[in-house]
Formats: sequence, C-alpha cells, structure tokens
Amino acid sequence: MSSVKKNIFVACGSGVATSQTVASKIASMCEDEGLNVNVEAVDIKSLENIIDQCDIYVSIVSAGHDFGKPTINGIAFLTGVGIDEEFEKLKEYVNS
Repeated sequence: MSSVKKNIFVACGSGVATSQTVASKIASMCEDEGLNVNVEAVDIKSLENIIDQCDIYVSIVSAGHDFGKPTINGIAFLTGVGIDEEFEKLKEYVNS
C-alpha cells in the first residue's frame, strides 16, 4: 500500500456536473478500499495548467492529447459499465 497521497484529477467539459459526480464516486470507492488519494473535479480547459500536480487522470471527454499520465476511463464510473476493470486499474496506479 502506497503511503504517498496520490492526486486524481477528473475532467469533463465544464468541471461541474459530470466530473463532480465521477470524482465523488471514485473518492467514495477509494475510501472504502483505504486508498490514500485526493480526488478533484477539474475543468478540461484548466487541466493543461495543473497536469503536473496530477498522478492519475480520469477522462470523461477527450482532452485531444495524451498528458503522459496514467489515464482511467471516467465514463465507466458514470454508467457502471466496466467500472470494476477501471477501478482495478486505478488501484494499481495508486499502489505503484
């Protein structure tokens, strides 16, 4: 288990409704697993300026390019389809 708190950024078009919903879901699931994370919903436009503070990126909309960060499919946390696989990936990134 990693003792370093990992920053997870969840980005959608506006940084409001969808990313907040997904960030809240991920934060809750991580808390249930005892993972040391900080989950933040951000606006896709501000992502480029803060990506260096991010350990894991959860994408809801395409940013149009790769930020060089471990990336998780945020849609899975909205729809529930593929959520277990994406959460497993997230846990691996957090614990690495």
